[in-house]
Parts: sequence; structure tokens; C-alpha cells
Amino acid sequence: MEDNEEKQPAPIIVVKKKRGHGGHHGGAWKVAYADFVTAMMAFFLVMWIMSQSDAVKKAVQGYFRDPVSFMKKTGRGVLDGGTTPINTRIRKSEEGGKLGQTSIRLSEAGKNIREALDKIPEIAKLKDFIQIEVIPEGLRIELVEVSTNPDSSNFFGLGSAKIKPITQLILKAIAGELGNLPNDIIIEGHTDKTPYSEQNHYSNWELSADRANSARRYMEDDGLRDGQIVEIRGYADNHLKLPDKPYDPRNRRIAIIVLNEGYQESYRSLADDGKQ
Repeated sequence: MEDNEEKQPAPIIVVKKKRGHGGHHGGAWKVAYADFVTAMMAFFLVMWIMSQSDAVKKAVQGYFRDPVSFMKKTGRGVLDGGTTPINTRIRKSEEGGKLGQTSIRLSEAGKNIREALDKIPEIAKLKDFIQIEVIPEGLRIELVEVSTNPDSSNFFGLGSAKIKPITQLILKAIAGELGNLPNDIIIEGHTDKTPYSEQNHYSNWELSADRANSARRYMEDDGLRDGQIVEIRGYADNHLKLPDKPYDPRNRRIAIIVLNEGYQESYRSLADDGKQ
């Protein structure tokens, strides 16, 4: 019995594996669908680029030619105003530092102007009517008319754009300091609401602009750099200093605004857009 058992062959075990369809013919359809979605996305991206301006098209072209050089050169994304997160943080940090330094420099300029004015004995009585302050746009210097007598004028002839001798001393001191700065300057003229005699169609509009222009001419002749003044504004009575007292003489004033770097760049950008 033992010999017979040893001679019997070992049983053969056949293992059959069931092959399923892998969920509707396997995963090949997923690859095809992904290719289709990618193609559609590329199609719509091309159609969108075709509808953009030439500037955007050139930016896209430059980016795909050399992305690294494009980002280093422009410091922005493909679209106007777009930036990478890193460049955004760097730019904000740099702009914050520049604006902080500009504010300090303009504040020091205002202090120097005040000290220069203090050295002029003739204007001692007018110190309260020369206001100097740092504002978001930069440094603002205002020559404000007296409030005690509506029939008198401190800085200009009454109802006239003729600069008084005392005003010449003030503008000379201001221009001497501002001429050392790289910042652009805007000069504004303002009146109160008292109507100007409309002979020859001359009104508060013309008066406010002419006074600002008179200040410009004098400061350019005595201290400011050529081209430093970029705009003259005549507002008439549309920006009253005392809105609740429209006839108060303190509404009559000129304002010299020294733009900080941020507003200066914005102003130049708008001016360039207007030329196109």
C-alpha cells in the first residue's frame, strides 16, 4: 500500500483568474476624456487671447518664449497690473519704503521753508496765513487770505492776479527750497463765492487760474527747475476751504502741492494716457 501511494501522481490544481472589464472597458476612456478637456481648454484659451489687445498678445508671446527673463524684465504677470506673489510683496515693500522716505523728505522741506520764512521780518504778521502740511498727495503749502477784512487782500491785489511785494518774498523762499527737490509741483488757485465783476466775461474762474499762473511765473524765475511745475489749476469757488462760510475771505488762496513719488507716477501715467 505504501508503494502504491507513492507512485500516484500529485493532483493538478488549476487556478482560473476572472478578468473584469475594469469599470466599462478599463481606464482608457479617462485618458481620452482628459485629452479632450485639455484640447477644449487650449482652444478657449487661444480664442480668449485672440480677443485681447495687442499689448496682452505681445506679453503672452514674450512670456512663453522665455518666462524667466520675462518676469525678471517686467516684474509683472502677463496681464497689465498682474504680478507674481513674490514680486507683489517686494514691490509693496519697496513702494512703502520709498513713500516713507519721500514723506520724511517733504516734511523736512516744509520745516526748512518755515524756518526760511521765519527769517523774513516783513512777513511776521502773515505767518498764520501760510499753512504747510504733509498730505497723502505730498506736501501742501497754502497762502490763505486774511479773514478780518473782506475788502483787503494779503497776497494779491484785491480782485487781481498781481502779486504783492510781500508775496514775492514768500514765493522766493518757497521756490528756493522746492527747487532742490526732484518732485513735480501743481499750483491751485481758489476764490470765495463772491461773484467777480463779469466785465469782458472775466470771472472767478479766470481769477483763480491767473493767480496760480502768476505764482508759477514768479517761482520759475526765482528758484524752481524748468518743467518742475506740471499743472496749473483754477477752481474758482468749487473747493471752498470753509464750505459753511462760502463768502469768507479765507476761501481765497493759492495752494502749492509738491507730489510724492506715488502720486507723481500716477499723474505722469494719466498724462501719458491722455496723449495717446
